[in-house]
Amino acid sequence: MDAEFWHSRWAQNRIGFHLDETNPMLVEYWSELNTTREDVVLVPMCGKSEDLTWLAQKHDNVVGIELSDIAVRSFFAEHFYTPMVTVLGNGQTLYSFDEIGIYCGDYFTTQIDPVDVVYDRAALIAMPETLRREYADKLQSMVKAGGRILLITLDYPQHEMDGPPFSVAQAEVEALFSGCQIRRLARDEKDETHPRRQQGLTRFAEEAWLIEVN
Repeated sequence: MDAEFWHSRWAQNRIGFHLDETNPMLVEYWSELNTTREDVVLVPMCGKSEDLTWLAQKHDNVVGIELSDIAVRSFFAEHFYTPMVTVLGNGQTLYSFDEIGIYCGDYFTTQIDPVDVVYDRAALIAMPETLRREYADKLQSMVKAGGRILLITLDYPQHEMDGPPFSVAQAEVEALFSGCQIRRLARDEKDETHPRRQQGLTRFAEEAWLIEVN
């Protein structure tokens, strides 16, 4: 689960976690964050997600953080964008085009100005348990007081499937963000026709959380 793991996944195009369309939970629950167009949005570990373009239609400043330069360059190429590329040092490069700026480098060492809102669909659940506390603390440090996070997690019996993506149950979400106000917006329990259930999982659910940072 180190950086080389993710670099190899992108290099080999083993990106089953990538969605070719906007995530339905983002579309359905983004309004719960009561955002304005001026709010700065952070998408940690964004990959080449279509969610970036959806958010950029609603906000003037969408900030992504992504380890893989393959993912970042693919995002801009697939949308026929020619980004401005700025080498920042410390292994960080900023790719920017109109409303979207993606910091390419290690999430844990990336320095950005505090943001208003966060959308996390694939970052926390990509983290092994040993890194989730560090991830959550870093994330909260990048959000302004009163900022909001839309967090998407998965809940399934971890012993039945190796991650990533990992299962992060309600108790762990509450522990990781214990200083925040937390509300579960939805729990989508998948039936036996879902691909993950067909792979042998006895249960598999996707959950959406609204987290307000104090």
